[in-house]
Amino acid sequence: MSIALHDLSTLNADERDSLLLRADDALDPFLEGVKPIIAAVEAEGDVALARFAQEFDKADVTADSLAATPADFDAAFDALDPAMVDTLGYSADNIRRYHEQQKPQPMWMTEIRPGVMVGERHTPINSVACYAPRGKGCFPSVTLMTCIPATVAGVPTPVLLTPPGPDGSIDTGTLVAAKLAGIEQVYKVGGAQAVAAAAFGTATVPRCRKILGPGSPWLVAAKRLLAGRIDAGLPAGPSEVIVLADPSANPEIAALDLLIESEHGPDSSAFLVTWSEDIAHAVRAKVPEYWSHMSETLSGYSSTVLNSTRGGIVLAGSAAEAYAFVNDYAPEHLQVLSKTPWDHLAHIRNASEILLGEHAPGCIANYMMGPNCVLPTGGGAHTWSPLNVGDFMKSQSIGHMTEGGYREMAPHTHRFATYEGFDAHANAVSELRDAAHSTQG
Repeated sequence: MSIALHDLSTLNADERDSLLLRADDALDPFLEGVKPIIAAVEAEGDVALARFAQEFDKADVTADSLAATPADFDAAFDALDPAMVDTLGYSADNIRRYHEQQKPQPMWMTEIRPGVMVGERHTPINSVACYAPRGKGCFPSVTLMTCIPATVAGVPTPVLLTPPGPDGSIDTGTLVAAKLAGIEQVYKVGGAQAVAAAAFGTATVPRCRKILGPGSPWLVAAKRLLAGRIDAGLPAGPSEVIVLADPSANPEIAALDLLIESEHGPDSSAFLVTWSEDIAHAVRAKVPEYWSHMSETLSGYSSTVLNSTRGGIVLAGSAAEAYAFVNDYAPEHLQVLSKTPWDHLAHIRNASEILLGEHAPGCIANYMMGPNCVLPTGGGAHTWSPLNVGDFMKSQSIGHMTEGGYREMAPHTHRFATYEGFDAHANAVSELRDAAHSTQG
């Protein structure tokens, strides 16, 4: 097994651009594939969900067993190692503390002119579906990261959608995490059919206004097709990371951290970006040793990613060239390895998450640190922010005027309306309004 070395000095523009592509840039086959799934869920509801669970998840699920029961939660707590329950609780506490700091104040007002009060009010979205994938493993971490901001925001109807296992059950860690997050409406449904269930609602799964959480290209494709029916939130597809290592970085740490996201699957993306040939060659030599400490399946995923145009080592000619590549790529995860990591922060504009230094590996951030690990992928960091409490809320503009404030602003408004040619706009702030007031005494 080897690692690709991409020397930017030898690449033309098209070859450099090919390194910026992700797995979900080629969604066309998935878009066609999910259309019949969406149509079936809309037409058949729970029956289709059960059929797809049997077909895609090889799970023993029936239309009347899609919802987790109180007994399921009790059994999950009984079955899970108490130490793992404690770890989930520790993680949940950190995540909750972080997201409580994000929550906006319920309302603010300011006097923008004498007698003119304006402000903003924040209220939770009524119903949101959180999604936790399961295809290549179980992710109670994603359950905590999606469900906790939902409950902190005060969403009245938060639900969790997650694929069932082969025995038709929900992962025990996921059920415990959901309970710790404050969510008890959990449903055995995954992939494109989960998006459709949330978008249309079924007899079991409530219709939701929004769905949030990462997933496969099938999930991403369904979100795209159903965007007119349900708010699909930030783009969260296959995992990706850039490890930015300057000449002072520890190459063994860089090799360890490069592998974190690459083991998620062959559709992941993972690059080490450096302008030091010594670092590049040292990391390239070290990675195979760490593969030997991984399972055959996960090392296989990692080697597939790292020996392709979606992974490996990017050797830049200078720090400026390295920063430019990072900013063009706009990674989901960015780890900055350096003896002086803060020196690099000002040069980074586009990254969903930035972890500074050799003691902040991505796995701790994913599980424990508190900031959300559901992050925009596929270059989404150019315009999107990490999942946060605000994603589960909406704001409303508030305005109030006294008569004095009205008298100041009405002439300007009349002039504006007249210029744009809107008669009713102008009439509403003319002597006609004065006359209307006078008739009421």
